Amino acid sequence: MNYPDSVRFLYSLSNEARTVDLGLGRMTSLMEALGNPHHATAFVHVAGTNGKGSTCAMIESGVRAAGRRTGLFTSPHLIEPTERIRIDGRAVSPEVFAAAFAHVHEAAEQLIREGIFEQHPTYFETVTAMAFVIFRQMHVDLAVLEVGLGGRLDATNIVHPRVAVITPVDFDHERYLGKSLESIAGEKAGILKAGAGAVFAAQRAEVVTVLEARAAALGIEPIWAGQRWRAQQIELHAAGSSFVAVGPSRLPVECPLPGEHQVVNALTAITALECLGVPEAAIGEGIRRARWPGRLERISRGPDIYLDGAHNPAGARALAAYIERFHSGRRVWLVYGAMRDKAVAEMAAILFPLAAEIIATAPAHPRAVRPELIRELADHPRIRIAATVPEALVMAAEAGPEDVIFITGSLFLVGEARALLVRTPLDQAT
Repeated sequence: MNYPDSVRFLYSLSNEARTVDLGLGRMTSLMEALGNPHHATAFVHVAGTNGKGSTCAMIESGVRAAGRRTGLFTSPHLIEPTERIRIDGRAVSPEVFAAAFAHVHEAAEQLIREGIFEQHPTYFETVTAMAFVIFRQMHVDLAVLEVGLGGRLDATNIVHPRVAVITPVDFDHERYLGKSLESIAGEKAGILKAGAGAVFAAQRAEVVTVLEARAAALGIEPIWAGQRWRAQQIELHAAGSSFVAVGPSRLPVECPLPGEHQVVNALTAITALECLGVPEAAIGEGIRRARWPGRLERISRGPDIYLDGAHNPAGARALAAYIERFHSGRRVWLVYGAMRDKAVAEMAAILFPLAAEIIATAPAHPRAVRPELIRELADHPRIRIAATVPEALVMAAEAGPEDVIFITGSLFLVGEARALLVRTPLDQAT
């Protein structure tokens, strides 16, 4: 099966939310049928609500700067599914992706024929299994694994990592993870394993209680990133930040990922890298080299155009803080689209008051919210509707050279817009 055929088949499968209902039984059976490829690689496992992806990117970059062969598994992708599986910082080729799919697909079909499976594993289960197969095939020294949804029942949670990392926990996916922060934190804490290290970012008080209780039950002594390493002499700028991480030593840090929240993520990554025994020089170099496209990524000037996948209230608050700090006084345009399972009204209340012009649109995805509904949910005098992302970008082209445009609300929207606006491949994004 070639790459286009494999992608079409994957898109025909149910999405990652379904794995929360299924649990880990199917992944365990699938791994056994594949020869347990996840046993061949060391892992860092990362859960949380916000900052998972950027923290993963910084950890992977630090390990790679230390001269080790790395894997990275993240979701969702922006443009091509190959982005989800990376070796040494680059997305795998379509040929490698298709070959891994064929291998996993054949194992799944055999399990169906034997009556062990009633149906094919989900999209997320399949791609997760493909990542394990590729990491084994490529002889990866250490892979950084981002949880898809939750943690406890996520398809990635069959690994026993060297270090489990939990980034800030907030409200998101309440339908699957529970309505309270305590229940959401309990699902995230499901990635903790006895005998593995644990690194926690700074958390709300109710989350702290849940995480510490779970760690104690497993006999783990967690490391709190903001206590082990503290940021001093912080200088925030539109393109990133610089600070001194003060802990066992003093480590100058240049973080190229914009936003004050990235200082917290960088401290979390530094703590995880220390746990892995990565030398401080490689930690600093890895953070400096880290890239995470589609998250406060400036892709154009005159006007400035930013892509940011702020898809939940915490992400919207981080984006709002960035706009207020660095773009106060400018004419702000928002191109906004979201998915139906998101807190659209809450996010609109956070972001829309900062914008002079709003273009509500919908990415080409079956779960996208209709632009008309976004307009109904928001109280703003200047909301226009664009049925498609290309139409929205035509409207946004009316912005003046001194204006600033933020394309946000959904990573599906960001990915679609990036494919239309940016020629630089994602692996070369700066």
